[in-house]
Amino acid sequence: MLILSRKLGEQIVIADNIVVTVVEISGGKVRLGIEAPREMPVHRKEVHERIQREKSQQPEGASTDTATGQPE
Repeated sequence: MLILSRKLGEQIVIADNIVVTVVEISGGKVRLGIEAPREMPVHRKEVHERIQREKSQQPEGASTDTATGQPE
């Protein structure tokens, strides 16, 4: 795991096309802004895990919209 320190307004860049910006620091919370290509899904970890669980429960051959995680 790479650990970085950033101040308000500072950014990190991932793979030339993803920019993460520290938008707000308040109490024990940090708000991040994420710029990524539309075709690249960005989810909080708990949402990603739920989508993965739902995919594993789908009958074989059923398709899912990758943007929303919902059946098409």
